[in-house]
Amino acid sequence: MLRIAICDDLQVFLKHIKKILTAWEDRPDDMCVETFEDADSLLVAHSSKPFDIILLDVIMPLLNGIEAAREIRQHDKSVKIVFLTTSPEYALESYTVKANNYLLKPIDPEKLFTCLQELAEDLQGSPKTIVVKSAKALHHVELKSIEYLEAQNKHVLFALSDGTTITSVEPLYTYEDQLPLSDGFFKCSRSYIVNIHRIDTYTTKEIRMRSGCRISISRSCHKEFEAAYFEVLFGKDGDK
Repeated sequence: MLRIAICDDLQVFLKHIKKILTAWEDRPDDMCVETFEDADSLLVAHSSKPFDIILLDVIMPLLNGIEAAREIRQHDKSVKIVFLTTSPEYALESYTVKANNYLLKPIDPEKLFTCLQELAEDLQGSPKTIVVKSAKALHHVELKSIEYLEAQNKHVLFALSDGTTITSVEPLYTYEDQLPLSDGFFKCSRSYIVNIHRIDTYTTKEIRMRSGCRISISRSCHKEFEAAYFEVLFGKDGDK
């Protein structure tokens, strides 16, 4: 899914840009667009469920677009930010927050479509990631770098292949749908989700990860785990 946010203090402009996006012929079928009339509400929404692309007005009351982008960049280095504004005077400043583009109003639909297409292709070409919300930041974590997840009360420990860890403030079930078997992940007990690609060996009772960590397999899901293991690594019929 491609998640796009549009933030502008003029509701008529929000409706205008949203209408333009419906005419984008190459838009993904699962594109989702949300609109915000102030930067504060955008920041709250993005911290809860991050967007892929943010179309952001510069000149807004209270918190302007540059200030909002600066706050976003403190916690999220990956989101694509495109400024839409009537004034060219902030173009240089936009580089300080690593903006991906700067388009002047009135917005030329073709220029916007070209910009969005390039950003969407860039996102597709990037390694698959998951957004992990810790107490201090949003972390874009590559799926292939995850060794396992461990539930710890209401939090989740992400153990990464380089030996580092990230503690998420969200519970384990938050990530279950985001880490499907098709990406190599399996929930082997109530407390653990493992990356099958990072498994060293296993027995009927235990998984040993490449880091040496030993993880118990729930008795009720051993057969399901073994089937999942061979499906991921060798294909359903063991011929891959």
